[in-house]
Formats: sequence, C-alpha cells, structure tokens
Amino acid sequence: MVDRVISWTEYHQTIEKLAEQIQTSGWEFNQILCLAKGGLRVGDILARIFDQPLAILNVSSYGGNDNRQQSQIRFAEHLTNFGELGDRLLLVDDLVDTGVSLERTLDWLQNYAPHLIEIRTAVLWYKARSHAKPDYFVEYLEHNPWIQQPFEHYEK
Repeated sequence: MVDRVISWTEYHQTIEKLAEQIQTSGWEFNQILCLAKGGLRVGDILARIFDQPLAILNVSSYGGNDNRQQSQIRFAEHLTNFGELGDRLLLVDDLVDTGVSLERTLDWLQNYAPHLIEIRTAVLWYKARSHAKPDYFVEYLEHNPWIQQPFEHYEK
C-alpha cells in the first residue's frame, strides 16, 4: 500500500472543503464531538468555523511498532465537555479506515448520551474498505492508501 503524503496546506484546505460541504447541506447541529487523536485538529477548526462547542472523546485503535496496526478499540471513561452534550451532534474524525471505530463510537454514544436526537459523521478521508460510510467526507480513497498527515513526524 502506497502512502499518501499530506502537507499542512493540503490538510487545512481539506478541512475547509469539509466545512463547505457541511454548510451547504443546511443541517443544523449544536455540538461537535471530535475523536482524539486524529480528529482533534479537524474538530477544533470546525468548532471555530461554525462557532459551536467542542467536546472531545479519546478513542484508540492503532498501535504497534509503526502505529499502523489496528487493534482493540479503547474508549476513555468520559468525554470532555462543558455541561450536557448537545442533542444534534456532528461527530468528527480525520478519516474512516475500516469503519469499526466509527461504528463502535456511535454505539458508545447511544449508551453515554441517550438524549441524542441526531448524529452525523464527518471525516476528511473515506477509504473504500470501510463498511461504515460517513455523512460528510471530502475524498473517497478507492485504493486505501495510508495517509501520512503533516504531524506524524512527531510520532517518530
């Protein structure tokens, strides 16, 4: 599998394209929930663009020597938020790879916040091998490349 290297400029432009797509849809939400680590920067920028509160849920599914092996999904005990979570939630991550993390997070949210009326999902990249399709995505990746994001060099 060939890597796809993303520059900081492309990364920020992709987030802006995602914001345009969400805005154009006309859907009104009252909270953004980002999945850490990958969705932190995306969620932060979208929260600023849409002027909505940001909540953070730490979810981990990758590890191994090269940080490319998906393993057991782990959730933080609580999410970070001021007050009660909004009832129209935009769930944000950087990408959907297999779809397992996204599906498991949606299940986790139903138990954690049963008051939710609607959840929509938004990612920058949607890989073909995923069995979960996000509501909003910028790029569909038919050949499932590894995305080298501009901050990954800090992991080495």
